[in-house]
Amino acid sequence: MLQFEEQKLRLKAIEPQLQDLAEALGLQKVRQEIEQLEAQAAAPGFWDDMQASGKVLQKTRQYKDIVEKYEKLCEAFTDAETLIEIANEENDESMIEEVVSMVDEIERVLEEQKLAALLTGEYDAKNAILTFHAGAGGTEAQDWVQMLYRMYVHWAERHAYKVKVLDYLDGDEAGIKSVSILVEGLNAYGFLRSETGVHRLVRISPFDSSGRRHTSFASLEVMPEIDDEVEIEIRDEDLRVDTYRSGGAGGQHVNKTESAVRITHLPTGIVVACQNERSQVQNRAVAMKMLKSKLVEITQREHLERIEDIKGEQKDIAWGAQIRSYVFMPYTLVKDHRTGFEVGNIGAVMDGDLDGFINAYLKAANQNELQK
Repeated sequence: MLQFEEQKLRLKAIEPQLQDLAEALGLQKVRQEIEQLEAQAAAPGFWDDMQASGKVLQKTRQYKDIVEKYEKLCEAFTDAETLIEIANEENDESMIEEVVSMVDEIERVLEEQKLAALLTGEYDAKNAILTFHAGAGGTEAQDWVQMLYRMYVHWAERHAYKVKVLDYLDGDEAGIKSVSILVEGLNAYGFLRSETGVHRLVRISPFDSSGRRHTSFASLEVMPEIDDEVEIEIRDEDLRVDTYRSGGAGGQHVNKTESAVRITHLPTGIVVACQNERSQVQNRAVAMKMLKSKLVEITQREHLERIEDIKGEQKDIAWGAQIRSYVFMPYTLVKDHRTGFEVGNIGAVMDGDLDGFINAYLKAANQNELQK
């Protein structure tokens, strides 16, 4: 049947891309790395240093994840080929929809893995620290932060990433003033670094009794989580450390002692905070890791002479600075102003369907690199 032949041709076009993907992922080298890491894990005294052994196990899981995802894609390709042959021989039209769906899914996963192979930056494979801040718009903006926070948590869950709350500051009347979270998983930073910037919301306000349309803004900062292997000097005299009582949404994480820690890096004005650990010592350790992550990130930039450069691009969280707009009224549309990518199903986006935006940015960024 012609329809099955069309799907067969689609698979024929995919086959060489699978081979190219294996090379791009460096699967041969990855498999060798897994063998070496497993040999380390089997060596005597491996568990003597829990921190070192934990890193070895984490790397092993990450490498195995790369191999397993590729092998599942190859299995899906073989299954689709087999199904097409059987359906074609039996002339079974009822299987056309299933076959098309299978090939569609193979193309989608292939594209996703091709993009992951582009994540070759020094910190792309690392976990990501996301920090949200309410901008212009008062209670509206604080409610918008809560909506964004929920959206990214759902995105992380879709990709089997773990999410840990590091710091949380309730809004005055509703929502969240600011929140920091850690997204743990392979390539979390590589995918999420594109989300840094100001996000704009347009909707009929649930807090306005007159039912007027409001515009609100929130900023998102994304940093790689930097481990102890990366060395960066932070002098004690450059730090101001404040402690306070922790508190969270709905009374969660409340502590009667001043266990929460806020650290200000005086030379740059960078402020980080953590309140979600059980003790002040643990909160300080996490806050220092956040500070280190931020300092490592900004030292990658070329111009560090002026304080504005050291602190990064200090745009107002307001009109004209947004990277993406989310419009609920008078129509529904989410549009990225950097790539032009847009989606009309705003409900799906708010439930974490962000891959289209992330993929469009990665493609554009890769294209720009190729043209340099």
